[in-house]
Amino acid sequence: MKKIFIALMAITLFISCKNESKKESLAISEMDLGKIERSKPEDDVNKSGIVGNVSDKIEEPQEQPDQAKKNQQTPVVKQDWDKKIIKTANLNLEVKDYNAYNTSLREKLKQFGGYIAQEEQSQSEYKIENNITIKIPVDQFDDAVNSISSNVKELNEKKITSEDVTTEVIDIRSRLEAKKQVRLRYLDLLKQAKNMEEILSVQSEINGIQEQIESAAGRMEYLQHSSSFSTIHLTFYQVLNGAAIDSNKPTFSTRITDAFRFGWNWIGELSIGIVSIWPLLLAVAGIIILYKRSNRPKPKQA
Repeated sequence: MKKIFIALMAITLFISCKNESKKESLAISEMDLGKIERSKPEDDVNKSGIVGNVSDKIEEPQEQPDQAKKNQQTPVVKQDWDKKIIKTANLNLEVKDYNAYNTSLREKLKQFGGYIAQEEQSQSEYKIENNITIKIPVDQFDDAVNSISSNVKELNEKKITSEDVTTEVIDIRSRLEAKKQVRLRYLDLLKQAKNMEEILSVQSEINGIQEQIESAAGRMEYLQHSSSFSTIHLTFYQVLNGAAIDSNKPTFSTRITDAFRFGWNWIGELSIGIVSIWPLLLAVAGIIILYKRSNRPKPKQA
């Protein structure tokens, strides 16, 4: 019994010592937490700028005006890259050397990324002339026009027009999407058709919508190509013989011959016109005959 009592006392002392150590550790942890909590407001105060260096307070108001000045000096410009503008130029030039200018023109078109869409050359005793339709990228249009019309003998005409088709392109695009959605709905109706009459009716509507879609797509493609490639109508010529400018004027004998021919033709046309109104002429002749008979003096009776 004595041994058991001693063992119980030892266990009780061990448990009490362990509890005291736990209390001490908890007390130490509470003290640490108290220190941390007391240090937090100071940190927050320092971060907020209430307590800190004087230089920190002075630098903040100085940075804001500098930033505002930078924003005023460099305004943000929003550029619209979706603009669709069709540019067209008409040029009429007199050149010193036709062959040299023609060669130089083709070299310039290669540099600007353009190409010749149509060309028509003519020559007479007076001059040699060439009419060309040029397609040029829209971003090279102004430079190309200035380069083509420079170093020439005479600039007879220079006309530039611009047409903004952005609204039309947006409208066609929205209509195209709407038509596609309607076509999808009709395709669903076609799957639900129960007889041949319904199938033909729905298919007819689908065909009409498909035609409208293709027409809108074609117009869209034309506007996009026209706005990406500008057009230059160029006419350039070289005078070969200035004295032959009136060579096409007819001579006196030619004019006399033409006058006789025109007079004969006029007589023929007049004859045809008279024949075409023969009923009217017959009626007039009948009226004249009746009028003369009615006014003829009657013979006296003996």
